[in-house]
Amino acid sequence: MATEFDADVIVVGSGAVGSNMANELAKHGKSVIMLEAGRKVPRWKLVENFRNSPRKYDFNEPFPNSPWAHTSYAEGYIENTGSFRMLPGMLKLVGGTTWHWGGATWRYLPNDMKLKTLYGVGRDWPIEYSDLEPYYHRAEVELGVSGSDADDQSGQGGSSFPPRSAPYPVTPEPELYLYSHFRKKLEPHGYRFAHEPNVRTHVPYDERPACQGNNNCAPVCPIGALYNGSIHAERAERRGVKLITDATAYKIEKGEKNRIVAVHYRSSTGEDVRLTARYFVIAAHSFETSKLLLLSDVANSSDQVGRNLMDHIGVNMHFLAEEPVWMGRGPVQQGGIFNWRDGDFRKQHSALKHTITNLNPQLSLTQRFLGEGMMGKQLDANIMKYSARWLEISTFFESLPSPTNRVQPSRTRKDALGIPMIDVHFDVDDYVKAGYRAAQDHYKDIVAKMNGTYIDTTGFQNHDHLMGTMIMGANPKDSVVDGDCRTHDHENLFIASVGVIPAAGVVNPTLTAIALSIRSADIIAREV
Repeated sequence: MATEFDADVIVVGSGAVGSNMANELAKHGKSVIMLEAGRKVPRWKLVENFRNSPRKYDFNEPFPNSPWAHTSYAEGYIENTGSFRMLPGMLKLVGGTTWHWGGATWRYLPNDMKLKTLYGVGRDWPIEYSDLEPYYHRAEVELGVSGSDADDQSGQGGSSFPPRSAPYPVTPEPELYLYSHFRKKLEPHGYRFAHEPNVRTHVPYDERPACQGNNNCAPVCPIGALYNGSIHAERAERRGVKLITDATAYKIEKGEKNRIVAVHYRSSTGEDVRLTARYFVIAAHSFETSKLLLLSDVANSSDQVGRNLMDHIGVNMHFLAEEPVWMGRGPVQQGGIFNWRDGDFRKQHSALKHTITNLNPQLSLTQRFLGEGMMGKQLDANIMKYSARWLEISTFFESLPSPTNRVQPSRTRKDALGIPMIDVHFDVDDYVKAGYRAAQDHYKDIVAKMNGTYIDTTGFQNHDHLMGTMIMGANPKDSVVDGDCRTHDHENLFIASVGVIPAAGVVNPTLTAIALSIRSADIIAREV
């Protein structure tokens, strides 16, 4: 007698990666259920929340934060035990954390995927760039990525790179005055710039309007020009995917021959539901996916689930330009300096990239001056003076996978559903610290070449690019998933997440995770 299932595939998580996975499976004609711990919230409501918020510096503030579906900033939800406070801007609602991302959609370089072989540090990917390239293109078309086909994104000063099978679906947006100011000052001195591929479409694309330069991609694009995962969640629903919200997965159930047979979820109304399927995809946030696998004692024969946590730990450097440049007009970021994205120096220190940020600085400057005791006319004058000339460079550093940097379910704290919260242990490695020392020299030279006035450099910061926690590898003894993102332990369980990425590089990883999910969807569709 044939076994009956609730769906061909169950996808846990409705963020950009999970929603693209569900949408691709639906294209293949598969029945899909997608679970989301949070709720569906319309854009107008999030924009209204932002306008009414007294904490506009908190990018999580406009989004729902429920006792049964906490954001990462909820008090006590994430407890840090390491020397670095790892507190990413995780959201729980349909569309996930891409509701408040900057929209950067870079490809990894071929060399990023051979870090151990070429430079003797970190890990290699078990697949090649050429294996992923067609799926990069498919992901770019789905998201409407705007990019330059002429740039050498490796920073080595050559022609278009990495290799592409087709042009970007959207041309690059016009260059900002701020960005052109940096190029004019620094390119003659050997600094190599690259346009940042992004999903802030500057022309109408796939029912999205053209960007109007509102400059608040984070926390929420007011008009919907910036892509987020809810777009594909809705698209998947139109293709027949069943989206269940207020459904927090808490257990993955194993059956005969180590196959996964069911996933269990709880709702805020007291429901406790078991769903069956032929295949399962866990596509929650890197932290939440790790927690779910560990709570379920699933996919962890290697003892690597939750370990090898990497982020693009970074710092921001502030200085004053010699003339007014007025940060905060147009998109929040457009590109940066790439001389140190790749090269033999990676044997000694982290790769790094310097992004030229374009967030309006007036709120942060006001907080800074109020903290110094300024009031009245002096406060007004300084806000005006510094806003005109304020510049910021945000630097990402490449971290290496370490088993001691890890995510675990809390043993003492539970949420309103009785599900453990999260403990994180993270220490910044010596590889990053060596990269930081190199960056300090770059900063001095950049400020000097631009005739600027140095202000300060921040300490190490989160950048929400949480890789490695379900690390990819060829050897089941030291990795969680294979090159197809299939778990080594369970043939019908896949992971769709930036958490599978085994070598961090220095670029935002979301496009890569979506490309991997599309590739996995094709594999699952052939087998189901």
